[in-house]
Amino acid sequence: MEPYQALANAIVELAVKDYKKALKQHHRFPNNRDYSDAVTDLERFFRSGWYGILTDLDGEYLMTAVRRMVHKEVAA
Repeated sequence: MEPYQALANAIVELAVKDYKKALKQHHRFPNNRDYSDAVTDLERFFRSGWYGILTDLDGEYLMTAVRRMVHKEVAA
């Protein structure tokens, strides 16, 4: 794997982890503006042109998968 591709993958992986954490925190504290803003900012990233440069993964699909995972975890 090329070093730039490894970096791109690491950026996307970190964004997914941050999104998952932000969704969980937003679920626990729905009135906390910081968590709501974090979710919004990360969703903007997954829809951005920069995200499209980093990966071929569909951002909407990825967000839906993470939301489902978090929903299962917080519902358990």
